[in-house]
Amino acid sequence: MTQPAPIVLVSPAMGIGSRYYRLLVDEFTARGWTARALPRRGFEPDSPPASRAHDWSYGDEIEDMAKAVAEARAEHPGRPVILLGHSLGGQLAVGHQLQHTPADGMVTVGTSLPWHRDFPLRGLPLVVQAGVIVPVLTALFGHLPKPAFGGPGARTLMREWARMALTGRTPFPAPVPVGSPALVVLLEGDRLAPARAVETFTGLFTPEAVTRWHYRTADVPPGASNDHIGWARRPAPVVDRVLTWWATTSG
Repeated sequence: MTQPAPIVLVSPAMGIGSRYYRLLVDEFTARGWTARALPRRGFEPDSPPASRAHDWSYGDEIEDMAKAVAEARAEHPGRPVILLGHSLGGQLAVGHQLQHTPADGMVTVGTSLPWHRDFPLRGLPLVVQAGVIVPVLTALFGHLPKPAFGGPGARTLMREWARMALTGRTPFPAPVPVGSPALVVLLEGDRLAPARAVETFTGLFTPEAVTRWHYRTADVPPGASNDHIGWARRPAPVVDRVLTWWATTSG
């Protein structure tokens, strides 16, 4: 019996709105799947940016994701729901899988657990950013202003991210590993999610649940990219891998 095509919910990276993922959504649609990009708080036309008066946390973003998963299941009963998290979006997807009825599968692209010790030079630039820049600027302005990384970023979320970078602990409870099927995509040369940090992130899953794919520079077709952000502008290789993974997983 043919399995119904999944619904893919794309969770954007930090500081990126849903419109950026239009080509990724189109690529899944062209393959007969259903996909939509979830809104990222503070980065949508109808969403007020972060400010002293407008703040949110990882937990708030995870709750938004849970509502989107529930809506997708209500609209399309019987169809699998897959979370595709890009960078921050993958961290949120793990939080969702641990705290709510899990989606049927999840994919992460360029997602790491950004503990500074997993970065080159012991992550000194990350320590400065997380230990000095984020706390000082969020105290002064009530949010993280541009041009700081992630700006304009919500005060609570950015402080949670900073604590994760300094301690290696997730901003949400992770008492057990995630057991739902997961495809973890490592982008070669990704300075924002280097291999060691991605591998530490992968430790949040049960070993048998994880499929790894290393998107190497040598495998990037002409006109495409495996850049931390740019991969989504020419997403066919990633979509190909997702379809292959799901066919194996669900079969």
